[in-house]
Amino acid sequence: MGLWNIYKTVAFTVIISAIVVTSKEQLSSRECEDLGFTGLALCSDCNTFAEYVKDQELVSNCLKCCTEDSDDSMSKITYSGAILEVCMRKLVFYPEIVGFIEEEKDKFPTVKVEYVFNSPPKLIMLDDEKQHKETIRIDNWKREHMLQFLKEKVKPTSAKY
Repeated sequence: MGLWNIYKTVAFTVIISAIVVTSKEQLSSRECEDLGFTGLALCSDCNTFAEYVKDQELVSNCLKCCTEDSDDSMSKITYSGAILEVCMRKLVFYPEIVGFIEEEKDKFPTVKVEYVFNSPPKLIMLDDEKQHKETIRIDNWKREHMLQFLKEKVKPTSAKY
């Protein structure tokens, strides 16, 4: 292992440690919602999120709004579908979301796109009764992040709703 690799490993460990230390502070439900988190995410999801999204502040906010994983349950929260809500006029500012809608959306038959005036890009996660369970802002997500998240969080099914 070269000196550069050791440096990168140490730097990564320091950053993650700083995130974990600062994440002990919990935010109110309203603060979390304003940041795009509902508090329904598991803290292990935030750690997975950190692997894909390299924004330390965003990961830190996720950790301040997450729910601790239960020790006796290894299952993760999944949803029966989702709504990708976005303002059609603002799509020009979100080329990653446009790429997802045009090229990847068909891989997820239970994900519906809704155009709502002045809405920031967000995923509204649905339960088995098609009720809104969690809303996640995706303003800065890359296409591959959306793909990974939906693969992990939306139950695979061939039925459209």
